[in-house]
Amino acid sequence: MKSKYSQYYNRSLIEVHYLYAKAMTRSQLQDRHSGTGLNPLSILFVIICSIIILENLLVLIAVFRNKKFHSAMFFFIGNLAFSDLLAGSAYIANICLSGPRTFELVPVQWFIREGTAFIALAASVFSLLAIAIERYIAITKVKVYGSNKTCRMFLLIGACWVTSIFLGGLPIIGWNCINDLEECSAVLPLNSRRYILFVVTIFSIILLSIVILYVRIYLIVRSSHQEATNSPAYALLKTVTIVLGVFIVCWLPAFTILLLDTSCPMKSCPILGKANIFFGVATLNSMLNPLIYTLRSKDMRKEFLRVLCCWGLLQSGRPSERCMVPLKSSSSMEHCTNKHEHQSTPIMQDCTTCV
Repeated sequence: MKSKYSQYYNRSLIEVHYLYAKAMTRSQLQDRHSGTGLNPLSILFVIICSIIILENLLVLIAVFRNKKFHSAMFFFIGNLAFSDLLAGSAYIANICLSGPRTFELVPVQWFIREGTAFIALAASVFSLLAIAIERYIAITKVKVYGSNKTCRMFLLIGACWVTSIFLGGLPIIGWNCINDLEECSAVLPLNSRRYILFVVTIFSIILLSIVILYVRIYLIVRSSHQEATNSPAYALLKTVTIVLGVFIVCWLPAFTILLLDTSCPMKSCPILGKANIFFGVATLNSMLNPLIYTLRSKDMRKEFLRVLCCWGLLQSGRPSERCMVPLKSSSSMEHCTNKHEHQSTPIMQDCTTCV
């Protein structure tokens, strides 16, 4: 038996794995070979991913060009937007290299195709966790925006990408099912089921961690507002509910199909053949993140309009010079940070928009 690494350029290997893991017949494989163009569902996902790229590019431009957004929290939002932009780009590339083009790839190219999409999506999820960690630290520490701000920010962002690249690169490093067909995933036929289970476990831990952090944030803020019916506390609860709700709705179907893949073969669970739909729903989270994390800032919305104005989309008869007029007021998130920078009480007592 050849070593798995020596088969990374074996063009016939992908066909063998797809036939076995997906329980395909030769006629089904031939039909997949002869397929042409994109189906309507793929075209829909390409349109969604294009929207993801454009709106996250808008976020990055807004953060980059306005110095009022050069604060820790907005850098985290920018990192989230960058990972979501890459997720949209990687998913488009994945769609274009799927179908009949799948069998034109060698295994190492297949691993790069799937690994790149996974790294981008994982980075988006880890960015959500990094934001939750930063917000939790912000309300439990005194002078959290002091001299250690930059160090902590880069550590969290760096850890986000290092972890994502590591997890996405495990299959190409060697954690795959080459030479062990019985261990192959039906959804990702060159990946090991044990690797899929490991990924689902990691993502479940992340989800649980985000839930715990936001519950802690809500309890701390509520304890700072003694009145149970205080509106800021309920506003915070609404924000947290939206964040967690969208995350769970988008990612739970993908987690479910991957978990099913670890214990059920394709013949017994034909729904595994529709896994691309579940991953497409998960990608929607990258489209909704800018709405949740940035459009709650009034000044960010104004900056979006300025960027669109500069692109010539929303001039409405106004002179182009007005597009570059700086903001007159601080962002609500930045105002929250500056207002409580030197206080010894939790910084979230009066500002709920930064959560």
